[in-house]
Amino acid sequence: MEWRLGVVGSPVAHSLSPVLHEAGLARAGLRGHSVRREVSPEEARDLRGLVLREFDAVAVTAPLKGRALAACDVVSDVARRTSSVNGIVVRDGRLAGDSTDGGGFLDALAAAYGEVVADAHAVVLGAGGAARAIVDALVEGGAASVSVIARRPGPAELLAERSPRVHPGALVYRPLGVVVNTVPASVRGPEGAVLQGTTADTVAVDLAYEPRETPWLARYRVAGCRTQNGLAMLCYTAARLMSGWWDVALDGAELLEVVR
Repeated sequence: MEWRLGVVGSPVAHSLSPVLHEAGLARAGLRGHSVRREVSPEEARDLRGLVLREFDAVAVTAPLKGRALAACDVVSDVARRTSSVNGIVVRDGRLAGDSTDGGGFLDALAAAYGEVVADAHAVVLGAGGAARAIVDALVEGGAASVSVIARRPGPAELLAERSPRVHPGALVYRPLGVVVNTVPASVRGPEGAVLQGTTADTVAVDLAYEPRETPWLARYRVAGCRTQNGLAMLCYTAARLMSGWWDVALDGAELLEVVR
């Protein structure tokens, strides 16, 4: 079989997913190719049809993670819980969706810094598909509290319904264990001050990876925090997705070396 893989969303011109897909194919001993597929708002209305016509499996990025959930015939428990799908595989004409963003996020953190989530106070900036998955992972990983700071209160309040440990809006922490910026770089405003409660043990993660260090991430590095861009999460997330697609064990650390 020649696997037709890709990444769908907007924008996707910068995406490294096709590189990771082809590396995964090689490691799994499979044949195929992967492409970037920009999806217009009009095409997004029939995401299911687009996937069935053009792909055997696909990674899903912003702003389609919520729409992808509705397009699938079956979804994982995590995808249902987070209302977010970041990967779809076609099986016998049916679309199966999963959400590996949260698991990939925890994998990337653990690989770089060990156990930093359990009992930590965390802040998540943004409330989109990736944020929902990360909040879920932080809760499942045993974070003491998760504060969600979003431009609109509604999505943050919905996330707060996930657990009594999730709070809409800013809280004061001393110390702050993890801070994650999930807001797309294209819609960010001027960078604000580093959040109160950060220390040398704080891990600041920016899901953006182009550039490798955003102005937001640089502020936290200068403040003395440990930092990580989104490249590691991307690779560990892709490893989880492809492992599920093909029932093989793929290593996110190996994929990270391909694109580092």
